[in-house]
Amino acid sequence: MLAAALRPMLLPISRIAFRPEVHGAANVPRTGPVILAANHLSFVDSFLIPLLTPRRVSFLAKAEYFRAGGPKQWVTRTFITGIDAIPVPRGGYRAAQESLEVALRVLEAGGAFGIHPEGSRSRDGRLYRGRTGVGWLAIASGAPVVPVALLGTDRIQPVGASFPKPGKVTVRFGEPMRFGPPPDGRPGPARRAATDEIMAAIAKLSGQEVAAEYNELSGGR
Repeated sequence: MLAAALRPMLLPISRIAFRPEVHGAANVPRTGPVILAANHLSFVDSFLIPLLTPRRVSFLAKAEYFRAGGPKQWVTRTFITGIDAIPVPRGGYRAAQESLEVALRVLEAGGAFGIHPEGSRSRDGRLYRGRTGVGWLAIASGAPVVPVALLGTDRIQPVGASFPKPGKVTVRFGEPMRFGPPPDGRPGPARRAATDEIMAAIAKLSGQEVAAEYNELSGGR
């Protein structure tokens, strides 16, 4: 598998370029399904988590990232292939639900799946309200959720920057959280409650100011 060959090459590059400081890696189960729910400050977040987590992690990536193109497209495609990214179409409720079902299959196969509950990257450094897809996934799969905080990635590749620059990154893994089926049979409130609990754990790890609203901004870097 191409990803298995690329990851050992990307890992030392990331350690030299970003001097990562990793805390709580022992909280990530080494086997079995697990959801890594992380804050989202930079385009590089979804690259660094799979490289700095002590097991392989899959993230979803826009299908257009996998297409052929110029040198910049080649670099992006090479990196996302090397971190086990899964191509998915974007846009609309149906695409969002299909993405969650892809993630559920990863977990049902015993894999680790990474997700940014905020959706879009934060442009002001605040932690925005989580979307309930992570709650749906946690309850539907029964997999433990490990909250993750990334610090410093917004300085490495700010919104608008085409490529990352060297810098220092800190990654904090929190204690696993579990969410069972709703006892009252009402899935909507249960997903919301689980998502809010996960976001509170991320906020505690990251120290970010918490925003009460969703991050509606999308597109751009």
